[in-house]
Amino acid sequence: MQQASQWNRILMSICLALGLSLGQPLPILAGFHTWTSIGPEGGRIYALAIDPANPNTLYAGTWGGGVFKSTDGGGSWVNTGLTNLDILALAIDSRNPNTIYTGTDGGGVFKSTDGGGSWVNTGLTNLRVYALAIDPDPRNPNTLYAGTSRGVFKSADGGGSWVNTGLTNLDILAIAIDPSNSNTLYAGTSDGGVFKSEDGGRSWVSAGLTNFSVFALVIDPANPDTLYAGTSGGGVFKSADGGTSWVNTGLTNLSVSGLAIDPRNSNTLYAATWSNGVFKSEDSGTSWNPSNNGLTNLSVSALAIDPRNSDTLYAGTLGGGVFKSTNGGGSWNAVNTRLTNLRVSALAIDPANPNTLYAG
Repeated sequence: MQQASQWNRILMSICLALGLSLGQPLPILAGFHTWTSIGPEGGRIYALAIDPANPNTLYAGTWGGGVFKSTDGGGSWVNTGLTNLDILALAIDSRNPNTIYTGTDGGGVFKSTDGGGSWVNTGLTNLRVYALAIDPDPRNPNTLYAGTSRGVFKSADGGGSWVNTGLTNLDILAIAIDPSNSNTLYAGTSDGGVFKSEDGGRSWVSAGLTNFSVFALVIDPANPDTLYAGTSGGGVFKSADGGTSWVNTGLTNLSVSGLAIDPRNSNTLYAATWSNGVFKSEDSGTSWNPSNNGLTNLSVSALAIDPRNSDTLYAGTLGGGVFKSTNGGGSWNAVNTRLTNLRVSALAIDPANPNTLYAG
C-alpha cells in the first residue's frame, strides 16, 4: 500500500507539472511502461556515410542520438544503438560494408560488423574522435586511422589495438589517404594547418596552411597529387603538388566544414559551410556557385555523394537534420522521417488541447 501511495503521488506530480486536469482521463498512463518516439525529427548531424555496395543504405552520426541508419535512401531512419552519444565521424569498410566505425565525443571509437546491428568499443576512450579513415589498400583491410584530440592514432587490427603516431599536441579534424599509395596521408589540424606522412603515419612534416584550422581534406582520385583543404575563415585551398604549395580557390572569409568530390568527374566538387550552405564547383575549384535551393538550414556540417550515382548527395545540418539532392545539388529536400535525435530539455502540453505539445 505504501508503494502504491508513493506511485500515486509521483503520477499526481507529473500531471500537475504538465498542466493536466486531474479530473480527466490520462491515456498516457496506459502505456506507462512503453515509450514510443514521436519527434521532433531532424537534429544535428556531424557525419554521413553511404554503403558503397548498396547506396540506398546510409548512416547518419548525430549529436546526442547515436547512429541512425536508412535502407531506403533517406526515406526513413532507425536508431542503430549507441544512444546518448555524440557522433563526430563515420567510416565504412568498402571491402566489407557491414563493418562500420564511428568516432564519438569522448566515448572513443565503436565498431559494428553487422551493419549497425550491434557495436563494441575499440578503445580511445576519453578522447574526441573527429575523423576516421580506412586504408584503401586491399592488402591492409584492418588498418585505420583516427584523428583525435591528442593526435593521430593507428590500428592495424581493425581497432583491436591503437598506437599514437604523433602530432600529440594537436586536434586532428580531418584525415585523407592517398588512394594510389596508402603510406601517404594528410592530417588537418585545429591550429597547425596540414601535416603529411609518407610512411604510414610513423613521421609527419608540415604541409602548409599553418594559419588556418583545417576541417576537411579530400584527394582527387584521378590525380592524387591534387588535394583540397576546407579551412576556418579562409575558404577552400588547393594543392597540385601533394601539399608543397597551396592556392586559394575562393569562398574566402567562409568557414568550410566539409568537402566532397564527384567520383565520376573529379572536376566537380562540393563545399559545405558552417553558415552559408553548400557551394559547387565544376572546374576543379576555379569558381564556385551556391547550391542551396530547398536547403532550409544553411549550417551544413557533413556531405556524402552516392558512389554509383553522383547526382545524388546528402547534406547533414546543425539542427535541420539530413537533406537530399538527386540533381547534383540543384535542389534539396529534407529526409528526416523517424530521425529523432534532438535533445529536448523542456516539454509542455497545452491544457486546453492535450494533443498540442511544445518542446524546447
